[in-house]
Amino acid sequence: QVQLVESGGGLVQPGGSLRLSCAASGSIFSIDTMGWYRQAPGKERELVASIANGGSTNYADSVKGRFTISRDNSKNTVNLQMNSLKPEDTAVYYCHANIRPSYFLTYMNYWGQGTQVNVSS
Repeated sequence: QVQLVESGGGLVQPGGSLRLSCAASGSIFSIDTMGWYRQAPGKERELVASIANGGSTNYADSVKGRFTISRDNSKNTVNLQMNSLKPEDTAVYYCHANIRPSYFLTYMNYWGQGTQVNVSS
């Protein structure tokens, strides 16, 4: 079984910062892309940022210059540093990883349980 466990959500004032962390554990042969998605009430889930195994990154236009994604391949973790937060960043943030559980299986998508981020004064 593969699990993604997130931490770091909470309430922050506009202009503030939060750091989200996600750790993958269980039966893991290799991990390709890791990333963060978010879903606000009444909206579809959207990509926030992703990072490939080699380190190349991709960001939603709305967070470029404010958010930074990073990963530690030795620990199977991915982090999202969120600065200059805005009320429109309020959402449930989900960790995602494309994981190959064993040599005999192909890559599959896994999701964390979600962590709430509220940006409000």
